[in-house]
Amino acid sequence: MLKGLGSQRLVALFAGGWLLFNFPLLGLWDRDVVLWGIPLFPLALLLLWAGIIAALAWLMERPQDRFDELPDERAGIPPPPEDQG
Repeated sequence: MLKGLGSQRLVALFAGGWLLFNFPLLGLWDRDVVLWGIPLFPLALLLLWAGIIAALAWLMERPQDRFDELPDERAGIPPPPEDQG
């Protein structure tokens, strides 16, 4: 299955984005309302899209141990040798 909390968070972000851009929740924004001269529906789409991209960037730019790619010292796995060249 999925290893690491980072992978699980990415799958959760995908599922959340899928739900946000699906009809029942997206239909909440389909109103005849203008905000700052922009219709509400395209403005909501832009803000939801930007929010998902910001969350993805935040998840991907976290410290490297987010995907459990580093060796686990507790399991007795030695770290890879460093390149001296």
